[in-house]
Amino acid sequence: MITAAIWTAIGLLAATSLGTLFYLGSRVDALAARMDAGFARVDARFDHVDTKFDRVDAKFDRVDARFDGVDARLDALGARIDSHLDRHAS
Repeated sequence: MITAAIWTAIGLLAATSLGTLFYLGSRVDALAARMDAGFARVDARFDHVDTKFDRVDAKFDRVDARFDGVDARLDALGARIDSHLDRHAS
């Protein structure tokens, strides 16, 4: 009689433990799915921000090209001034 009660208690404990394990497993899976969806939204926002940075980088490339043109013009002007001053200094 006592043996049957002990095995019944062991069976109930095992069933409760397995049930809890499966329940928590499904909860963890559901939470992981929600987190994956949230990360997908965050990744989409970062992609949008990256696109904006690419546009800004392209604008800076154009500005850099314009500065290079101005530098070349200033260098040419400086060379002309140096040449002119050399003619008067000699």
